[in-house]
Amino acid sequence: MKVTRVAWLLFKQLRPRQWTKNGLLFAALIFSFQFTHFHELLLVTIGFFLFSFVSGCVYILNDFFDREADRLHPQKKYRPIASGELNAYLALWFGLILFCFSLFIAFYLNPLFCLILGAYAILNVFYSFKLKHIVIIDVMIIASGFVFRALSGAVLIHVSITSWFFLCTMLLSLFLAISKRRHEVSLLKDTKSTHRKVLANYSLPLLDQMNMIVTSSTLITYSLFTFFSGYTTYLMFTIPFVIYGIFRYLYLIHHEGKGGSPERVLLEDKHILVTVILYVVSTVFLLYTFS
Repeated sequence: MKVTRVAWLLFKQLRPRQWTKNGLLFAALIFSFQFTHFHELLLVTIGFFLFSFVSGCVYILNDFFDREADRLHPQKKYRPIASGELNAYLALWFGLILFCFSLFIAFYLNPLFCLILGAYAILNVFYSFKLKHIVIIDVMIIASGFVFRALSGAVLIHVSITSWFFLCTMLLSLFLAISKRRHEVSLLKDTKSTHRKVLANYSLPLLDQMNMIVTSSTLITYSLFTFFSGYTTYLMFTIPFVIYGIFRYLYLIHHEGKGGSPERVLLEDKHILVTVILYVVSTVFLLYTFS
C-alpha cells in the first residue's frame, strides 16, 4: 500500500469530521471579549487542533477494540480499521505517538490544559473498556466530552466559566448524546444488542422522554442565561436561533432518521449550518456592541 494512502487512512481514522465539536473551545473566547486578541486566538486555535488529535487517538483506541462489532454496523463498517483497509496495530501505534506528542505541546502551552486533555482521554479509555456498557452512564460520558471542550477553551485564555454557561453546555451535550443513542437504537432495531449490548437497555420511548426533559431544560436555562449571566440582556434576541436549532435537530431525528453524528448534521444540513452561523454572528455582534 502506498505511503500516501496509508497517511490518508490514518488521517481519516482520526475522524476529522468530528473536529467540528471542538469548535466549542472558542466559546469562552467569544464570551470573554477576547476574540480580536491575536495571542488568545492563536492559543485557542492550537488547543483546537491538540484536542482534535487527542480525541482522534481515543477514536483509534475505541475502533481498535470495537472493530469486530463495527463490522456489523451498517455505517461504521466502512471505517478504515473496521473495513480492514488500515492495519489495526499500525493505527494503534500511530495513535500512541500522536497522543504523547499532543500532551507534550499541551503541557508547554498550559499545564492545566494538559491535565484536562489527559483527564478527557482517561475517561474515554474507561468508556471504551467499561463505561459504554452501563446504561445512562454511557450517555453522560459522551456528554461530558463537550464540557471538557468548553473548560479547555477557558483555561487556555485564563478566564472563568459561569455556572450558566456550564449548565447550557452540559444540557445541550446531553441532548446530542441522547439523540445519538436514539439514532443507533432506531437504526439497528432488532440487532441493536449484537452491535452494542447497552443498546438493549434503551427503547425509543425512554430516549424520547429523556430528550424531552433535557430539551425543555436546555431552552429554559439558555433563556435565563441571556438575562442573568451578567452580559447584555440583548442576548435574548439569540433565543429564537437556539429554539429553531433544537427543533430542527428533533425534526431530523424523528423524520429524517438522522442525529447519530452531530458533526455530520452540522455539515450536511443547511438549515442547522445557517442557524449556527447566524447564532455566532449575532452573539458576537450583541456582545461587542451592547456590553
